[in-house]
Amino acid sequence: MLTLPNILTLSRILAVPLLAFFLWWPDWKLGYLIGFALYCLIGITDYFDGYLARSQGTVSKLGMFLDPIADKIMVAAVILVLTAQGYLRGPIVGDFHVFAGLIILVREIAVSGLREFLGGLQVSMPVSKLAKWKTTFQLVSLGAIIGGGGLFGPPCTAAFVECKPMSDQIVHLIGLGSLWAAAILTLVTGWDYLRVGLKHME
Repeated sequence: MLTLPNILTLSRILAVPLLAFFLWWPDWKLGYLIGFALYCLIGITDYFDGYLARSQGTVSKLGMFLDPIADKIMVAAVILVLTAQGYLRGPIVGDFHVFAGLIILVREIAVSGLREFLGGLQVSMPVSKLAKWKTTFQLVSLGAIIGGGGLFGPPCTAAFVECKPMSDQIVHLIGLGSLWAAAILTLVTGWDYLRVGLKHME
């Protein structure tokens, strides 16, 4: 049923390739600024599709199916493109920040599989408060990294050398710090969900 909330959710999915396009050229500051605006628009749409569905009483199975998928598609696409273009890179530790993105991606895949398994057993797995904080840090981190690219361009030209001055990396470093905060919460909430799932696997 193509209600307005479902149309908004579908628009988020369709906007992901366009977002990836604007982020594909690491030195294209204008592209990253446009990508940041599009990223924020997708986030606003994410809020409004859920709000409208609840307020209008039009929550549907299609919407419940598409909404989490739309979020995961966007997060995965942005992490992969930022990794490919050297944006998950910083001073001192270089590309090690990629592991934070990897932790998030692995958790998303694992939890999706766990939800599918428990769904077959008619067992629900509600989103915890910590998981909501994880999502908040995750969205802030990716937005800061994209926005930093729009303002200053890529942070480093190589894994351990030729990084820009710290004054030009403040936004980027905030993004990386938030990404690690999200990764840590990802491990904590992932373990909580796994414990729930294991109880139904015995």
